[in-house]
Amino acid sequence: MNRKLISEFKYDLAPVIRGYNKRSLYINLSTNEIKQKPVTELMIDKFVGGKGFDLYLMWHSVQDDTKWDSPENEICISFGPLCGNTSYPGSGKSIVTTISPLTGIPVDCNVGGHFGPYAKFSGWDAIELQGIANEEVIIYIDGDKGIVQILSAPEEEINSHILAEELIKEFADGPDKYQFVSVVSSGKAADNVLITCLNFSFWDKRRKVARLKQAGRGGTGSVFRHKKIKALVVKYSGLKVDSNNPVDAETLRMTGLKLHKEIEAGDATQNRMRQVGTAHLMEIMNDYDLLPIRNFKYGQSPEAEGLHSREFKNLFTQGMPDGCWYGCSLSCCKGVDNFEPRTGPYKGQKVCVDGPEYETAAGCGSNIGVFNARDVVEINFYCDTYGVDTISFGTSTAFAMECYENGILNKERTGGLDLTWGNADAALELLHQMAKGEGFGVIVGQGVRRMKQIFAEKYGADPNFLQDIGMEAKGLEYSQYMSKESLAQQGGYTLALKGPQHDEAWLIFMDMVNNQIPTFKDKAEALHYFPMFRTWFGLQGLCKLPWNDIEPANNAETDEPAKVPEHVQNYVDIYKAITGKPLDKVSLIEQSERVYNFQKVFCLRMGKGRRIDDVPPYRAVGPVTEEEYLSRQERYDQQLKEKIGVDPEGKSTAEKMDILRKYREDQYQQLIDAVYERKGWTKEGVPKIEHLQKIGMDLPEVIEVVKRFL
Repeated sequence: MNRKLISEFKYDLAPVIRGYNKRSLYINLSTNEIKQKPVTELMIDKFVGGKGFDLYLMWHSVQDDTKWDSPENEICISFGPLCGNTSYPGSGKSIVTTISPLTGIPVDCNVGGHFGPYAKFSGWDAIELQGIANEEVIIYIDGDKGIVQILSAPEEEINSHILAEELIKEFADGPDKYQFVSVVSSGKAADNVLITCLNFSFWDKRRKVARLKQAGRGGTGSVFRHKKIKALVVKYSGLKVDSNNPVDAETLRMTGLKLHKEIEAGDATQNRMRQVGTAHLMEIMNDYDLLPIRNFKYGQSPEAEGLHSREFKNLFTQGMPDGCWYGCSLSCCKGVDNFEPRTGPYKGQKVCVDGPEYETAAGCGSNIGVFNARDVVEINFYCDTYGVDTISFGTSTAFAMECYENGILNKERTGGLDLTWGNADAALELLHQMAKGEGFGVIVGQGVRRMKQIFAEKYGADPNFLQDIGMEAKGLEYSQYMSKESLAQQGGYTLALKGPQHDEAWLIFMDMVNNQIPTFKDKAEALHYFPMFRTWFGLQGLCKLPWNDIEPANNAETDEPAKVPEHVQNYVDIYKAITGKPLDKVSLIEQSERVYNFQKVFCLRMGKGRRIDDVPPYRAVGPVTEEEYLSRQERYDQQLKEKIGVDPEGKSTAEKMDILRKYREDQYQQLIDAVYERKGWTKEGVPKIEHLQKIGMDLPEVIEVVKRFL
């Protein structure tokens, strides 16, 4: 294609040394400036890489009042010192950070695909995209030649499953080189709604298609498209097993080999990642009353058999490599080949669908009352190619359906859409409307928080009821686990800095099933350690699944099996093997704690992050409606007797619900007190200066912000 060259920057190619390039790429789309910036020792020591670099760069680029659509807002993509190694599974991650359209604070997303490693080995530890282009553009990084270009992009298809493939074929050096090009894009919906994502591609040589992984949460696609970026493309063909130039390649190799053997021996009996990916969780969550059903009202249903992992296994292509980066033997990246959508612009065409992952199957399946696997796959496909976050779509649609059930919405208000539970056609029509920028789909696409405001102001709906059933916190929709019976998970969701996402702290089984953390102190300790450990993956460019989704055979015999201590030691070993820097299990957590508290202060700076923002909707804590209570009446009545000391006999359901609510809300507040204290924060959730000094995050600009809230 004959493209106009808008701007070009040439740079010197140089090898990565011990996991770092020590430079970042800055692009201003308003001015077409392209330049490199140094990655300083301060950045490495205090912020490590990945999400840490993203946050540091954004902090120095935005203002206190920067909105998501302000020119100074950035999309930062960083990779981490361990990213790109092919010896240890799960090492191909990029971390995307931006000011979220949904929350107004930094949101970070951990995403697979080939882009991160290729961009890193092209010479960059981080990429900053700032400003707004005057026209549709493609940003192209040629890591083979050392060239960065901004190119015009007037004609291409926007939707990602087409665009990614077209651009791979355009920029690759021939059909046998397609696997060396990766594309970041979003779809048509990102021009019109806020619950959007970015797609990161990788070329599947055996399937001969471009596959897509998502930086899914917080509206990243909306920021991308608002900047008039059609795609970000990288080409790099020089990948080697030692491209990170590690200090100790043998330790890296042997540590990875050990995990490969564990995966080979244990996957079939543990989590079946190689067979069905994270979809194996569907029946487990249903069995434990943890699968969201109809806007998180219920946790299980006999209808969920239609979404059992075997149903997806029958659709997944078997016998194919399903890792999203080289060397990942976990191979959880399942796909449905030659799928024919029955609706929309690609009706009857054969497409490849990545997933569904558990979160998609639950959010776009059971949570909206859809129990047909093929319908879930179709929703999955259109979400991806249109650039819609499947988690936010599922939770937002479920909220709209419950509002429809309660008469807040009707066909007149939805433009004729019948939003009854289980109406897959209506859910798909919402997606198509988002892509076209018309109809009620645009309202749903604003997310739950904005819908609450619209339905209260426009239709006179009770704002208290909307607050109770609207599954969002900080403006971000809940991911797909029932937290009613897990106080720790209630905190895990609501305290997550970016909003209620499971990747910060997933504690349901420790808390509810195994009763390993019975006291407030125990829960607070878990809500300190696990967010810190999971933060570490985002600093390094790693996937969390190889940590605890496969366990050594003797893990149950260890002192702390929930932490999988052998694998924690693996991470210590590979970090030292690549970087040569000292690390142990304590300093690993300290690395994360510095960045975590920095992000907390960043949220405060942008207007959120205090106790008032750490409030869950009551649906995440307990039963909102009488039908919810009655569905678990025996359990709730027993809790009234044993935990509260109240005899339920003779009391109405409404009376019992009121007593239970007061108790559970008080329990949540006590949890927050304990967690804040453990984290070194005030009762309002503000990091104490002495704590910031203790962990080494007492930078003057950080202290200046904190003082505003003390």
